[in-house]
Amino acid sequence: MKIHHLGIAVESLEKAVPVFELLLGCPPDMTEEVEDQKVRVAVFQVGESRIELLEASSADSPIARFIGKRGPGIHHLTLTVGNLQKTLGDLEQRGIKLIDSTPRLGAGGESIAFLHPSSTASVLVELLEESDSTQESPPQERESK
Repeated sequence: MKIHHLGIAVESLEKAVPVFELLLGCPPDMTEEVEDQKVRVAVFQVGESRIELLEASSADSPIARFIGKRGPGIHHLTLTVGNLQKTLGDLEQRGIKLIDSTPRLGAGGESIAFLHPSSTASVLVELLEESDSTQESPPQERESK
């Protein structure tokens, strides 16, 4: 298991990306829109992990609700697991409340599921099924800014 990424909710990628470009010394490795999650994502590879800046693409998106309630900031922590479905079952049996009882597709087409913050020390935790491509290579450029 390792930290795959930190998701940071931002009001505007246009404003946030230049800040992280300055901090990290490079442009995002990729940007993409995940329509079913109503979010635009800018990804910065940082060593073996990454930082994902998340901008709502709709007023009713989870990111818009998060920013409305708590303001911009760290939205979630993503950890990799070997077998996502099995891990979800094991965690549920141990009393962890699941947001997703079955995996769904996330950014980059990766298999993900969220755990409810009420049972994870008030932190929204995303689990991502580790694949060979998750382990070996950073994200590929999909859309340039």
